Amino acid sequence: MDGPHAVGYARSARGRIGAIARYSALVLAALLFLLPFYLLVRNGLASDAEITAPDWTFFPTTLHWGNIGELFDDPSVPMAHSLLNSVLVSVVQTIGQVALSSMAGYGLARIPFRHANLVLAAIVATLMIPAAVTFVPTFVVVSSLGWVSTLRGLIVPGLFSGFTAFLFRQYFLSFPKELEEAARVDGLGHWGAYWRIVVPNSTGFIAAIGVITFLGSWNAFLWPLVIGQDSSSWTVQVALSSFMTAQTINLHELFVAAAVSILPLLLVFVFLQRYLVQGVAESGIKG
Repeated sequence: MDGPHAVGYARSARGRIGAIARYSALVLAALLFLLPFYLLVRNGLASDAEITAPDWTFFPTTLHWGNIGELFDDPSVPMAHSLLNSVLVSVVQTIGQVALSSMAGYGLARIPFRHANLVLAAIVATLMIPAAVTFVPTFVVVSSLGWVSTLRGLIVPGLFSGFTAFLFRQYFLSFPKELEEAARVDGLGHWGAYWRIVVPNSTGFIAAIGVITFLGSWNAFLWPLVIGQDSSSWTVQVALSSFMTAQTINLHELFVAAAVSILPLLLVFVFLQRYLVQGVAESGIKG
């Protein structure tokens, strides 16, 4: 084999080896990612004895589909109602945060007023305060309003986020001003430009922020645990914790409940995952 052919063959061989290595790494990462989901399904369809058995089997010999019905028939844990509460809280908080924070971010980015920098500095300063510092004062306010064990107490404190407003402000700073100037020529004010021009052309970023907000709201545990002192106001995360107490651990119901609780998140992630990447690319935070 002459020189040029040898070089080409060597490059082709290195390319194949590199491709094999990349695909092997991707397969390994996929298996590691899917392992927790396999454990949830496997243990959710097994009995407690099979879950704790010393001899591991890939799947139980008998699939206990009745575990799903047992989960929703358990009188001590209102699982269906907890799922509904989580859906309501997550959807309303997502809509509220996206609407309020986007308007705040647009105002800071586009509407000139004297104290804009001061307001922005105050918002950024709130990001430096640990959540533990504001937890008790927030609870005192919610309790004084009589919102303990209510959906209002779960939803209202999470309707606005300074960090989300900051992200929107950074994004709107890079939004093309030419589109807004054309809207001004057509007689639109700040609100008209925001609602009719900016929002329709920012659906990717808005959807990304919405997905991230929904995931955070759905997975929240500490605040719903403190506010939801009555089982009628439990979210799904609080309901999950009730399967593990100091006295008993209901393993098969715990795994079934965990599998059921992540289904909405999987659906959101599968259908909107491209917006997560797009949101990071369009966040406006540049190094």
